[in-house]
Amino acid sequence: MFIAKVIGNVVSTQKNAKFRGMKLLLVQPYISRDGKLQISGSSVVAVDSVGAGVGECVLFTQGSSARLTPTTKDAPVDAVIVGIVDTVEVEGALLEKP
Repeated sequence: MFIAKVIGNVVSTQKNAKFRGMKLLLVQPYISRDGKLQISGSSVVAVDSVGAGVGECVLFTQGSSARLTPTTKDAPVDAVIVGIVDTVEVEGALLEKP
């Protein structure tokens, strides 16, 4: 699993039938550095299974695990948002979100 920030919505009018009704969000992964969460890596399109929105910090998973939620079962999905993050604590200290 990874932590990321939701940076946008993805709209697709032509798509595989198994994607109908799925909300697609663009997420930007974070890394932990110097007591802060910092943006890192390329953005990823993920199916939203928890009702996340733009600007929120989320937990997402990729690969075969992404197809294990009730929302994404049997769909050609590579990334899914599985949680909304309230706080991140490392060694007793809360990490700041950008």
